[in-house]
Amino acid sequence: MLGNRFLCLTHVGRRSGRRYRTVLEVIGADPASGEMMVIAGLGPSSDWYRNVQAGPAVEVSVGSRRFAPTHRTLDEAEAVAVLAGYERRNRWLTPVLRPVLSRLLGWRYDGSAAARRRMAGQLPVVALRPR
Repeated sequence: MLGNRFLCLTHVGRRSGRRYRTVLEVIGADPASGEMMVIAGLGPSSDWYRNVQAGPAVEVSVGSRRFAPTHRTLDEAEAVAVLAGYERRNRWLTPVLRPVLSRLLGWRYDGSAAARRRMAGQLPVVALRPR
């Protein structure tokens, strides 16, 4: 239904043990490795992020594909590159994206390289791929 632009991440609550589903925007993809990159928009305190750090995610559903994922948090350089690519591909979103990011970050995001590095240090970018 959402194509390849969004994925549904099924994860297990670190305290409750319950299964949760979170829809995340795919901000980058690497066809060679099969990785899809998503961002923890509420920072490292995002429940889904904390849950996958505590235990493996159960399933990723994207387009018509479903798979059991493994994940890794990108380092700053990788995250900056993924974020820059996302902004390049979605220039038409700039008037909406920058104010939304500014609100999430708590400071004015202007799209500069320095701002992108600062954002990458504040909002984890996670790569998900089939196990």
